[in-house]
Amino acid sequence: MPSFDAVSELDTHELTNAVDQANRELQQRFDFKDTGAEFELKEKEMTVSLKAPAEFQLKQMVDILAQRLSKRGIDVRCMEKKDPVSNLAEARQDIVLRHGIDADAGRKLQKLVKESKLKVQASIQGDKLRVTGKSRDDLQAAMALLRKAELDRPVQFDNFRD
Repeated sequence: MPSFDAVSELDTHELTNAVDQANRELQQRFDFKDTGAEFELKEKEMTVSLKAPAEFQLKQMVDILAQRLSKRGIDVRCMEKKDPVSNLAEARQDIVLRHGIDADAGRKLQKLVKESKLKVQASIQGDKLRVTGKSRDDLQAAMALLRKAELDRPVQFDNFRD
C-alpha cells in the first residue's frame, strides 16, 4: 500500500551556515561594527540568540537572519520570535526554530486530509504524519493539498513508498 510521511525538518548544517553568514554580515556593516552585536546558535534547543546594544538593532538583526535563512533554503515560517529583553547595557532576543510536527499541527493536517474526501488515511506517528492510500495519484493529490495548506511551519515529504 503506497504511503508517504509529511515532516517538518530543518537542515542543521545549512542553519549553521546561515548563522555564520549573518555574523559575518554584522562584522561588515558600518552600523554594527564594534558594537558587540552577534548571533549565537544553540543547536540542542534549536534557538538562535541575538545580542545587540539596543532594541532597534535587534529588529534589523532579525531581518538579516531571515534573509540568510531564506537564501540557504530554510523557510522563515519556522522562526518563532520571543519578546526582546533589554537593560541599559544590552538587548537580547531568542528566536526558536520550530521543527517537527507537533500534536496540534498534526491534528490540523489530519483533519484537512479527512475533509478533502480523498481516498487516503492520515495517522500521526510521533513528529510526522503518515498518509496511506491505494493509488499513487491519490497520494500526489494529498501532497498538493498539504502544500497549499496554511501552516505556521514548512512541510516536506519523505519516505514515499509505492
